[in-house]
Amino acid sequence: MILLTFLLIYIMNSLQQVLTRKLSKYVIVNSKVIIILLYLIMVTIFVIAIINYLPKVYVQIKQLKDILVGLTNMPVPQDELSQYVYRTLKDLNLQSYVKQGFEYILRISNWGTTFVLAIVLSFVFILEKNRIIAFTSRLKRSKLSWLYEEFEYFGKKFILSFGKVIEAQMLIALCNTVFTIIGLWILGFPYLFALTIMIFLLSLVPVVGFLISLIPLCIIGYTIGGHLMVIYVLSIIAVLHFLEGYFLNPKLMSSKVNLPMFYTFVILIFSEHYLGIWGLIVGIPIFIFVLDIIDVDTAE
Repeated sequence: MILLTFLLIYIMNSLQQVLTRKLSKYVIVNSKVIIILLYLIMVTIFVIAIINYLPKVYVQIKQLKDILVGLTNMPVPQDELSQYVYRTLKDLNLQSYVKQGFEYILRISNWGTTFVLAIVLSFVFILEKNRIIAFTSRLKRSKLSWLYEEFEYFGKKFILSFGKVIEAQMLIALCNTVFTIIGLWILGFPYLFALTIMIFLLSLVPVVGFLISLIPLCIIGYTIGGHLMVIYVLSIIAVLHFLEGYFLNPKLMSSKVNLPMFYTFVILIFSEHYLGIWGLIVGIPIFIFVLDIIDVDTAE
């Protein structure tokens, strides 16, 4: 919830600043009015989406989970390549991981409570941002001024490094999801609502998530179109990976993240071990934040 609250604060505050700057050329608008309107629009969109699409998404996620979990009951393919892939997936115990992941997604009550609390906390924080800053700045003239200066320094570093990297990861994940779903729709894939959620969540994990999404996509592709469909899926993912590596990452990440792939894998392993599933998302931004604090230049 803390991460989600921080993301909402960062995104909504950035939108409010951009809109205030644009509108100030024509008319002076109170920043609180803009924030209230932004949150009203966001809540309205989510309510409409929940009413119209949540039942469909829930049904499709359950159907997709049943298909992936029931792979062991499928007849074993006769050709050598398919048998090798089938045995490999079976040895990986993919079904148990898929089942756990989808059961976590299907806990709508937990997600709903977390999201509502994050919206309320971020809304109150942004509305009272000026008062919070003014009140906190009083510490600068107190006996704890040294502590205030330390928090101020680390706070600025945190926003400039962690915040921007997380924002870039979300934008890249959104672009990957949109283009992938368009490609899957053209290929005639079923369960597009469920696949949208799965691809977006996996795309938030740098490098590894995009590759992990290949497994269920190739399995579904094989069940509906055989080897040819798997080749089409791999081609789409390869093109998207090329576009991400040569256009999206340089444009959105800039010089913030120029880590060797070995470092990326090691960071993800350690962050998942100590922080759980959220560590896969925040591991890289935290590492970049630490590098920023010790003044390591990550630019090539």
